[in-house]
Amino acid sequence: MDLITILLIIAAIVILIIGYFIGRQIGYLEAQKDFPAILKKEREDAIKRSRSVLSGQFSEQMAPYFPDFPYSPTEVRFIGKPVDFIVFKGMDNKEIEEVIFIEMKTGKSTLNSQERNLKEAIQKKKVKWEEYRQ
Repeated sequence: MDLITILLIIAAIVILIIGYFIGRQIGYLEAQKDFPAILKKEREDAIKRSRSVLSGQFSEQMAPYFPDFPYSPTEVRFIGKPVDFIVFKGMDNKEIEEVIFIEMKTGKSTLNSQERNLKEAIQKKKVKWEEYRQ
């Protein structure tokens, strides 16, 4: 190899390295230019989702007071997780005759795995009473 070939190879490597760093800088500046718009869009989406979750939680807690709810609101206790409500049917008459677990769903939503597991445990009568004293 002669000196000219070596110098051309070194020059090509230097040009590639410089091109790489210039490309990175251009990419960074492009990303920075779009960042405020992306951030605004992401924040709006987060607020929309948060409002949706909060309105869902609010409507869940208000459900016992709706006219078509099948149980007395005074016999219903909101739990939230892993089940929305527990109904102590007959509690108003001081004679609890049944305990009912209610998971409220809207639209096409389905039970998650934890809710399905709880449903199966209840259906298999894997429910017991314990008393804890201090």
